[in-house]
Formats: sequence, C-alpha cells, structure tokens
Amino acid sequence: MLSKDELAARLDEVRTSLAGRAELVAVSKFHPADYVRLSYELGQRLFGESRVQELVAKHEALAADCPDIVWHFIGPLQTNKVKYLAPFIHMIESVTSERLLEEINRQGQRVGRRIPILLEVYVAEEETKSGFSPEELLQLVERIHHAPEHYQGIELRGLMAMASNTENSAQVRGEFARVAELHAQLLRSGWVDSERFTIRSMGMSGDYPLALEEGATHVRIGSALFGERH
Repeated sequence: MLSKDELAARLDEVRTSLAGRAELVAVSKFHPADYVRLSYELGQRLFGESRVQELVAKHEALAADCPDIVWHFIGPLQTNKVKYLAPFIHMIESVTSERLLEEINRQGQRVGRRIPILLEVYVAEEETKSGFSPEELLQLVERIHHAPEHYQGIELRGLMAMASNTENSAQVRGEFARVAELHAQLLRSGWVDSERFTIRSMGMSGDYPLALEEGATHVRIGSALFGERH
C-alpha cells in the first residue's frame, strides 16, 4: 500500500516538473479508490480512468467525500457503455471514431448535457494506437462546424494523442509537434471556438517532458505517481 507521505513526495515531484505549464491528469486506473482519496486529500482533483465499470464504482464510492473531483475518461470506449458515463463524466478524452462521437452526442442530449470531448488523433507509428488521421480529423471538425444543430450533446475542447512507444526521442517529439500543429491549424480554420478548444492532452509517465516542450496542456501520468498497475 502506498503511504500518504510517499504519494505526497511523488505528486510534489511531478508538479514541480510541470512548473505550471500543464495540468496533471492523475491516471488512477487499476489502482484502488483509496489512492484517489489520498491524492484528493493532497490537493489533486483531476483523475483519469479507462474502464467504465471501474470508473463508475470509484465515482459512486468517492462522490460524498470528494465533491469537486474531476473525472476524465482516457481509454477505449465502447458505444454501449457511454450511457453509464453521460450523467457525470467531466470529459471523454478518447473519442476515436465518428460512431463513438455520435453516441456521446446522443447520450449527452438524453441527459441534457453538452459532454466535453477531445478528439484522439493518430500520429504514432504503431497499429495498436487508434484515433483519427489528421485528414479525417480536419474533415470531421469542418462537418461539425457546418451542422451545429446536430451536435447539441457534445462540446469540442481539443485534441488527445499518444506517441509511439519508442526510445527515439526525435520521433516522439515530432509526433507531439504534429498534434500541436493540427491544433493550431484548427484554431486558424475558424471551425472551432477558440476560447473552448484549448486542450492538447499528450504525454504520459515515460514521455511527458517531451510533450511539455511541444505544448501539452494536459499530461496523463499514472505509474510515476501510483507505481505499477495490478
């Protein structure tokens, strides 16, 4: 069991390394709700989860004690599971297909919310990664812009990406730079609300320093805080 003092030291180390340049998404997936509660007591509010059942259970267990906790969903999401997140999720970062986007939109309207989302862009050189190609991304955002009445259940907030799992830092840096470039291109296009489309979620425990240098606004860090997942 991770002690509060040990967790406090790890949180402080990560926050110091961020130096206010990006917001920390503490990735609590596969870790116990007690770790989330400890982090909350230490001032952390934003947490990332990647399994619907686990997130719903933690949300219910912690809602009373942690009233202003913020949940981001960051993993693969099946369309038939969106309905369980729609009432409370603060953001879905991992929107990887139009089919998923349409279902989030539908469920958002069902519960009377605009669910904040990030569009996941595929920039890595790995088949295991998912998301929209840069071309698909631009076409989708343009379509949403021209039919706002159809998308009343979502709010576009930015982009999310995962870089290739490689020791080649130049490659990783280039992939993050591509995300930043796409984000800037969309802001110039006039297709997004520049005051709301502000997030570039990229970088994890192993590569977030490079992501910071390429303009990440949010980094998703788990193992550097909570240790290896079980």
